[in-house]
Amino acid sequence: MTDDLLAAPARTATDYDASSIVVFSGLEAVRRNPSMYIGSTTADGLHHLVFELLDNAVDEFEAGHCREITVTLGSDGSCAVADDGRGIPVDPHPDTGRPASEVVLTTLHAGGKFTGSTYTHSAGLHGVGLSCVNALAVWLRADIRRDGGHHRQEFARGEPLTEATRLGPAEGTGTTIAFRPDPDVFDTTEFSARALTSRLQEIAFLHPGLIVRLADERTSEHTEFRFDGGVRAFLDRLNADASTIYPEPVVVTAKTEKVGFDLAFQWTEGYTEEIRSFVNGVRTDQGGAHVDGIRVALANAINRFATAHRMLDERTGERITAVDILEGLTAVVSLRMDSPRFDGQTKKRLQNPEVGAFVQDRVEREFTHRMEKDEELGRRVVARALDATRARLAARLASRTARFQRRELEIDYQVYQRQFGIRSRNWHDSCEWLTDEGLLKQHAELADVPPDARMLDVCCGSGVVGNSFRGKVGELIGLDITPEMVEIASTRLDRVDQGTVYELPYEDASFDLVVTREVLHLLPQPERPVSEIFRVLRPGGQFIVGQIVPFAEEDAFWMYRVFKKKQPLLYQMFREQDFRDLLLGAGFTDVVMKEYLLWESIDTWIDTHETTPAHRQEIRRLFYDAPPEVRAVHPFEVDADGSIRDQWRWCVYSLRKPR
Repeated sequence: MTDDLLAAPARTATDYDASSIVVFSGLEAVRRNPSMYIGSTTADGLHHLVFELLDNAVDEFEAGHCREITVTLGSDGSCAVADDGRGIPVDPHPDTGRPASEVVLTTLHAGGKFTGSTYTHSAGLHGVGLSCVNALAVWLRADIRRDGGHHRQEFARGEPLTEATRLGPAEGTGTTIAFRPDPDVFDTTEFSARALTSRLQEIAFLHPGLIVRLADERTSEHTEFRFDGGVRAFLDRLNADASTIYPEPVVVTAKTEKVGFDLAFQWTEGYTEEIRSFVNGVRTDQGGAHVDGIRVALANAINRFATAHRMLDERTGERITAVDILEGLTAVVSLRMDSPRFDGQTKKRLQNPEVGAFVQDRVEREFTHRMEKDEELGRRVVARALDATRARLAARLASRTARFQRRELEIDYQVYQRQFGIRSRNWHDSCEWLTDEGLLKQHAELADVPPDARMLDVCCGSGVVGNSFRGKVGELIGLDITPEMVEIASTRLDRVDQGTVYELPYEDASFDLVVTREVLHLLPQPERPVSEIFRVLRPGGQFIVGQIVPFAEEDAFWMYRVFKKKQPLLYQMFREQDFRDLLLGAGFTDVVMKEYLLWESIDTWIDTHETTPAHRQEIRRLFYDAPPEVRAVHPFEVDADGSIRDQWRWCVYSLRKPR
């Protein structure tokens, strides 16, 4: 290491004294660093402003003073949240002499939720939400109906524009906060009716008897929600289009003097875990102690039941992991407690460890009792978890799975014919990767064969892959299992035969080049078709194959779930090393791999005949609720309207059959 690297940093010329200390007055700190208070300046942060106002209105309902909440999206880009609660106090605050309503709108950490006497089980905790909305708004108008009068005050970027003024008499009570978000702060200022409708629906389910409305003046659409069934009704709504493994969900209710919760859960045949968790009505997107307690409780209860009823294969050391138990689980938990501790103002995660222990104990005891009382429920839950175990192993050990099987799998070719016969109706409309010129070019550029070479496109589909080699080889031959695809591919290739990749209808050493793309992951025992490809190649012949693979270990199982929902025939999700081992294990050598990243519209990809509406929703939810470890390695984008773009990692391989 050099002396320069070891030397201390040079002194700056600027003095550091009392004058260097900057104090931001009022709400200037919020405007300088809004993400610290609302999470981000994207669409999520924008809608968080509305959620803060909704939380305040819901607190009034919980206190017994509100029955209706209305959100209005103005045609001018504004949003207004109105409730019929008591109205924010407008009388002078004893410490400042200013109206109390102005104090809470212009001062951080000012509010009526610190003592616990005005509100219990409050959603608002830090006295920050309302003042943050004010600070990040071009303009804000507070209309308060209280003490028989209608009071109004207007603000701009957190500063009062007018004095709080009594406009006249008013019937009833309540608060209306209208504001327009500051375009200098947010990446987008367009509110999503879809995002707000989802939140309002949650609020209505969690607070039986409360009426919530959304009025969208931009489209003249009006929506109203009121539910009486609580978390059980919420769960029924989430699973309305899903196939459940048992008709009746499990419902657990527990309460002490300081904390209580309602939980409803049920398993579906889906592949995603969906736990909607709430604390005092606020959605905790990242879970926390209460969700951790539920997961541990279910894992303990299910493993205990499986062991007691000898449902695990002891010869293979079979065991059920927490991941397997959570697959297909849908749950709604609403926790109510005094003084919850969150990770920040956005309240994404609950930090009270004592709550986790309480929830775990009550859920484990109740679920164990329910399975003992209804043994059929327990057996179905364990069977569902074991299915997940085996699917996970199939995905993880893709290229090794068949080596350990004691018998040959019977492959129902008619299933593949039906599936791809259906898909052929909208083949080129079902995704972008099929005809992407860059991806096709990656395949064709790897070709290193004589100009009179004979090429076979295995599982050729519409023939676009084989056609990309035109001009590089002498003869283009295709093979596909479905007559529909044979007919389509015949318009691009010189000749197309019908047959299966497990028994290629060609003599040994018939081709100089074999190509295929995105097929092997659909097939059980993939080493068999790879062996057939090896057989029909001439010594020295070339095999070019493209395959989507995960970015890392962290997103592999998540991708398996996504693809399995889209394509029921999916058999495994290859890791890059798994796929390489599969190819080399067949005897190929001289491997060369090129990576190609391609953005794909998930909404287009799942809009096909083979993907049911319920599965489309489950795929979207997998993206919306992707865990942090997946987001860290796998790029994808969710727009404000909920549409999804995903980046796929294509690996294109060139290999040789030894001479």
